[in-house]
Amino acid sequence: MPAPLDPECIFRVLAEHKVDYVLVGGLAAVIHGSPAMTNDADIVPRKEKANLARLARALRSLDARLRTSDSAEGVAFDPHPALLESMAMLNMTTRCGDLDLTFAPAALSDYDQLAAASVEFELAGHRVRVASLADIIRSKEEANRDKDWATLPLLYALAEEIEQGRSNAAEGERIK
Repeated sequence: MPAPLDPECIFRVLAEHKVDYVLVGGLAAVIHGSPAMTNDADIVPRKEKANLARLARALRSLDARLRTSDSAEGVAFDPHPALLESMAMLNMTTRCGDLDLTFAPAALSDYDQLAAASVEFELAGHRVRVASLADIIRSKEEANRDKDWATLPLLYALAEEIEQGRSNAAEGERIK
């Protein structure tokens, strides 16, 4: 039986191994304030050799296994840096819940541009780079999956609410 998602555990292990990554997907949307639920964490790691070596060590520490429909426990694999470098996407189950790596998320550019637009949050005592809400929305639109279209209205409303809050705050400052 796969472990339930424990984002604090995932963030802690990635931080312990000093992995550079940006959180994307449903969990990133939840951190921005989305009420939608998610069962996994999606990250875009920096695709640089030293970072991939740190990521490989973190995945071993997480007891990462390939997630398949044939095995609830997943399939054992060696997450060595050369394998990670060759992948576009990797879906895994870990002792901290499901974790997906994507090196080329839909509609999003490379790690550096994604990181530049990201927002840092303090989560479980660790600084976590979270993709901007605009990037999350753009990626879900481009992915064009039913599950993404189901959550997009919530994300559009959240983006509008955040923008309205900024407008109200600016208006309040102007009145002073």
